[in-house]
Amino acid sequence: MAEPSDTPPEVTREQAEEAVRTLLRWAGDDPAREGLQDTPKRVVKAYREWFSGYALDPDEYLARTFEEVEGYDEMIVLRDIEYESHCEHHMAPIIGRVHVGYLPAGRVVGISKLARVVDAYAKRFQVQEKMTAQIAGCIQRALGPLGVGVVVEGAHECMTTRGVHKRGVSMITSTMLGSFREDARTRAEFLRFVEASGPRR
Repeated sequence: MAEPSDTPPEVTREQAEEAVRTLLRWAGDDPAREGLQDTPKRVVKAYREWFSGYALDPDEYLARTFEEVEGYDEMIVLRDIEYESHCEHHMAPIIGRVHVGYLPAGRVVGISKLARVVDAYAKRFQVQEKMTAQIAGCIQRALGPLGVGVVVEGAHECMTTRGVHKRGVSMITSTMLGSFREDARTRAEFLRFVEASGPRR
């Protein structure tokens, strides 16, 4: 008996477009009507963009670090990184912001790379708790800092457009590693930076 493969089978663009036509028919419409004829192509193209994170290696973004920082050893925080993701349970959008902080141990990274790490994980089917831990773990692995803190805010369309239909609700998750977890003062300083980001949009 063949061993199960960890690699999902390849799906052609034609197969993906036919799957969209099937869903359109299941929803009660006719994929052959004028307004829907190009919808399968558009959806497949959108999926390539929405889920481009599967083709990215977040660790590579943090591979290039800088040590010439004149001995800087204070906290570095990047706030309000906007992201768009999709819930893996209902395939519905999750829209929100990420706040990232770390306490360097001699090495720092370009701030745009932190935003790219967020995108690489967000552009996949996700659970917010998992995404929060993934971002923190990536920074910890790549930079080896004294501590890492990540706070993620998200509005989940799976509960605003279906089910309980509750709008204006946001979910907040956090992961604290190293000194951010062990030292209450470090954690409090990071959270003060995050809270200073202004009113929630």
